[in-house]
Amino acid sequence: MALLRPDRYFARLTCIDVQKDLIDQGFQAVLLDIDNTVRSRETDSVPDDVRGWLDRARDAGLKLCLLSNSWHESAFRFSELLGIPVVAKSCKPLIHGYFQACAKVGVPRKRTVMVGDQILTDVLGAHFAGMPAYLVVPLSDVNIKSALWQRALERRILAGSVPEGEI
Repeated sequence: MALLRPDRYFARLTCIDVQKDLIDQGFQAVLLDIDNTVRSRETDSVPDDVRGWLDRARDAGLKLCLLSNSWHESAFRFSELLGIPVVAKSCKPLIHGYFQACAKVGVPRKRTVMVGDQILTDVLGAHFAGMPAYLVVPLSDVNIKSALWQRALERRILAGSVPEGEI
């Protein structure tokens, strides 16, 4: 069950303190899921506070890389829009995408953390790859149909857990 438990659980990406929760923990890179972590699936946009967080993380010297299961061209356009490299078609929770993302930013796995909104892809894959994983509450309740059963299972796994930070 430890493979399914996030190392930390936050109410939102912006509740992760860049200094205290990342740099002071020895992280040099952050892998970020796209949908419902950075971009709201409901509005198909990046909230202003998330854009600000991404800027603060870069300004602090953290390397960022998007890690997505998307097979659509939109992942690459989104990468360009934010100026963050992407590994798309990653097939999370398989580990090759995590390794590819670490190589892309030039930071070893032990100095990299995965941040995402899904246990069965983001958290499980990071743990399979030997990396810590921070879970965030999804930006939106809108999900693709294939994720609906995952969300029900995640609620059972997280029963009793309270995310850090304000929602």
